[in-house]
Amino acid sequence: MTTLVVDASVVIKWVIEETGTQDALALRRHRLLAPDLLIPECANILWKKVRRHELTGDEARLAARLIERADIDFVPSRRLLEAATNLALLLDHPAYDCLYLALARSSGCRFVTADAKFSALVRDRLPDHQLIELGAQVGGIADFPP
Repeated sequence: MTTLVVDASVVIKWVIEETGTQDALALRRHRLLAPDLLIPECANILWKKVRRHELTGDEARLAARLIERADIDFVPSRRLLEAATNLALLLDHPAYDCLYLALARSSGCRFVTADAKFSALVRDRLPDHQLIELGAQVGGIADFPP
């Protein structure tokens, strides 16, 4: 079993059918880590989807309950603050996304995101990146070696 860091762009696909949902669901067979920031990020995504009339309030509440029960090991963001700040400055990118990358680096594991823009930025600027874009791996992202 591989340990992976996942972000809200991946986790939200577990509860809302979107492009990449099957790849996101397949990741659940691995040990998953995330900074505790994931919780408010998912809540915000669900709120936005209700505002855009993509979900009803009841659907958003159900999705939130399902995410609450997901098997993810949460790491306090506090211990990632300095590393995330350094990455944000280096990448010139919002620090909240960099928290996930900082966690992957500190844990020695890969970070999976569905955020194509962030993924491209990291690939371009960090030669030693541990980021993998959801669905980018041939044969499916769930086929990570142990």
